[in-house]
Order: sequence, then C-alpha cells, then structure tokens
Amino acid sequence: MTSPNHLLRGHAPIPDRAWKTIDAEARERLTPLLAARRLVDWVGPGGWRHDAMPLGRTDTVPAPPAGLDTTGVLLRRRRVQPLAEYRVAFTVSRAEIDDIQRGSRDPELDDLARAAQVAAELENRAVLNGWAAADIEGVGEVSPYAATALGDDCSAYPGLVAVAVDQLRQNGIEGPYALAIDPARYTAIVSTTEHGGYPLMDHLGRVLESGSVVRSPGLTGALVVSQRGGDFLLDVGQDISVGYHHHDAEQVHLYLEESFTFKVAEPDAAIALT
Repeated sequence: MTSPNHLLRGHAPIPDRAWKTIDAEARERLTPLLAARRLVDWVGPGGWRHDAMPLGRTDTVPAPPAGLDTTGVLLRRRRVQPLAEYRVAFTVSRAEIDDIQRGSRDPELDDLARAAQVAAELENRAVLNGWAAADIEGVGEVSPYAATALGDDCSAYPGLVAVAVDQLRQNGIEGPYALAIDPARYTAIVSTTEHGGYPLMDHLGRVLESGSVVRSPGLTGALVVSQRGGDFLLDVGQDISVGYHHHDAEQVHLYLEESFTFKVAEPDAAIALT
C-alpha cells in the first residue's frame, strides 16, 4: 500500500506494526478480487496529482483570444479523459490495534474485508460494465458484436466460447484469450467434470489458447477478451491505498482510496456473453 501525505496516516493512533498488518490484510483481500486488472493493460500509477488520461486527439477551438488576427492559424485543444476517484470507509477497533501490537496473529478486520469487496467491485464494474457518470465506457458495453446468451448449463460453455474466439480471430483479433465470468458461474465451472472425467476448466483453457478463466466479482454473465495487449487501458493515478479520516475512543475510521479511468482502444477485441 502506498502512503502519499494526503492520506494523513501520520495522524492516526496506529503504530507501525498495526499499519503493516492493516496494509497486508488489504493487499491479501484485494488481490484475488481485482479481476479487471488481469484482463486489461495497466498504465501508471501516475500519482495522486495525475488528473487525466491523454487521448491523443484534439477538438477545434472556434475562436482565438479577443483582438488577435489568426488568419492562417489552426487552433486546437487537446482532448483528455479525467480520472475518477472513490473512498470506501471502514473502521478498526482500537482494542484490535492493541492486540495486533501485542502480537495477535488472527486480527479481526472484517470491516476492511467488506471495504475491499466494495472497492474491487467498483473498479471491476467500471472496467467491464462501464461507469457513465465518470465518462467510462466498459469492455462489454462497447463491443460491436451481438451478445450471445450464456445460460446456466456449464457443459455448453466451451462451445459458446469457441464460437466467440473464432469470431474474434476472423476479425483479426489474435489471442491468447481470457474468459471473464461472474463468481457463481465460475464456481460451477470449477466444480464440473465433463464426460470421461475431463475437467471443464482445462477444456476452456484449451479453447482460449492457454488463456485464463477469471472469476470476476461485479460482472454479470461473461466476456471473451483478447489478451494480445494494447486494446484496453486502465490508467491509475493513485493505486488503492489506506488513508486515515478520524478516530474516537473506540474506533479508528479509515478508508480505501483510488483514482483511475479506463479506455477501450479496440472495441472489436471483446465479445459479451449475457
């Protein structure tokens, strides 16, 4: 966990050992939940002052400063996509902090676990489904292909994924490919063995050309996504960090914070399975 000054960690009544435990628990909780990061390209972190993603495009400026003759002058404005930020609040009891300092190996940080789930789903949903209020178009919503009905019969998934992979390949989108899928269907895949005892997960891995099946909290249905690189860009300013808000006699009030935006560079590189 990074700790820029604006997080005010130095004002928290939390000794170093407890901070290390809280940061380690946050990483442990977040890592398996941040599914979108395993599917797209990472840009950053650019830091807390990183405000926008450059888009490499311009808009025409219709008029110059007043009184200036701009005959023969071309006026343009650079186009950027601003980063969004969020804070997810959680608490740690001061009694638990004391126990961590005493050497407790099983800290009770359940509210941190809840906050990590919220933060990860927020990022996943923005990247995979879109976040209109933050000017983020998700992978699934900009895919130009007709969505395919996924259904709940796991035995049909390899065939559906194979058709999607073939469609991507016919459009010049190379692999390997990944299958992002909602948690309930991921669990069903993991627990299913096909006829002859062949695990369904292994079959899907072969269809995806050695790509991965990614459990994706926050996603409804599934996405088949090219992993060739350069198609999907997650631009992070401040990576997910723990900050301090205030404390009272019983609780220390903390938060998880991140700033990011997301850009689909090649909409043709993903197919939604609904």
